[in-house]
Amino acid sequence: MKYLLILGMIMAILSSCCDKSQEQNTLTKEEKADGWQLLFDGKTPDGWRNYGKSTFPDGWEITEDGTIHCPGSGRGEAGGKDRGDILYGEKQFGNFHLKLEWKISEGGNSGIFYLGQENDSLDYIWKTAPEMQILDNEKHPDAKAGIAGNRQAGSLYDLYPAVPQNAKPVGEWNSVEIKVYKGSVWHIQNGETVVEYHLWTPEWNELVAGSKFPALNPTWADVASEGYIGLQDHGDDVWFRNIKIKEL
Repeated sequence: MKYLLILGMIMAILSSCCDKSQEQNTLTKEEKADGWQLLFDGKTPDGWRNYGKSTFPDGWEITEDGTIHCPGSGRGEAGGKDRGDILYGEKQFGNFHLKLEWKISEGGNSGIFYLGQENDSLDYIWKTAPEMQILDNEKHPDAKAGIAGNRQAGSLYDLYPAVPQNAKPVGEWNSVEIKVYKGSVWHIQNGETVVEYHLWTPEWNELVAGSKFPALNPTWADVASEGYIGLQDHGDDVWFRNIKIKEL
């Protein structure tokens, strides 16, 4: 009887683990009723494509365990073929609540773009889009660049630092949320609001004017009220899963 009880406990644990893995990249009944939609089904790149192109890049992959993975090139942004930033191309979003999880490699760098634009005159999504930074804060040099940590994980890249800085160590999953509503923006990292700001205000324009962005695009501060969700290829291994969105 004792051995049967132990066997039953082991089977229950294994079943729980299996159930948990099956819950990745799905919506609960409550989420469906509340208007959430998946942007990634865990199996295919459906809906995703390169910035400025119509197809999903060969240099990215969908892994067997249900992630969108950008393999490291070993040469940073300059490395790799058929790479580049990707975006969800089925729809642009204005007022929304985005959720996803990310995991970064040692010394890695990536980012999540929102309200991004796509046109022939601009060759990268980051020339139009705010970016929630993804970074190995311990080993990537960018963690000590910028001002007051505004290039560390969770930050609005190069503008507002994530406070508190609560990113998990390399190899662990971080949960993030980005909320945008009528110009108000919130970055939520591992359950805590770490950035809050408002687009298009005098304070916003002044902050952007003192950053590197006007040199990349003179009208960068005039962020669009509706745009694409994007994921960055910075030449480092990075994984994404459970990407879902609710329009507000």
